[in-house]
Amino acid sequence: MFFKKSNQSIDYIVAGLGNPGSRYSNTRHNIGFETVDYIAKENNVSITKAKFSALYGVWETEGCKVMLLKPQTFMNLSGEAVMQAANFYKVPAENIIVIFDDVS
Repeated sequence: MFFKKSNQSIDYIVAGLGNPGSRYSNTRHNIGFETVDYIAKENNVSITKAKFSALYGVWETEGCKVMLLKPQTFMNLSGEAVMQAANFYKVPAENIIVIFDDVS
């Protein structure tokens, strides 16, 4: 699924979108958070680091480093956190997967 293209410190970002806080737990708006949590659990990844207005963890698979990212801004501002991480690690747009509660 993932293909290593360079020696970047992060090769892919998988961003799960949601709204922070217990008020939004178990709502459809948090399906992105739930999906990233599921990926993390299945691969023994801890999403506890804080940076880029987000919580994140790094998962290594198939020779690639994948950042599992949960922006801690509300849905409408989550792109800012994803952009900060992508710019910092120079991850191209085609290597960013965004999981959210709608079809586009």
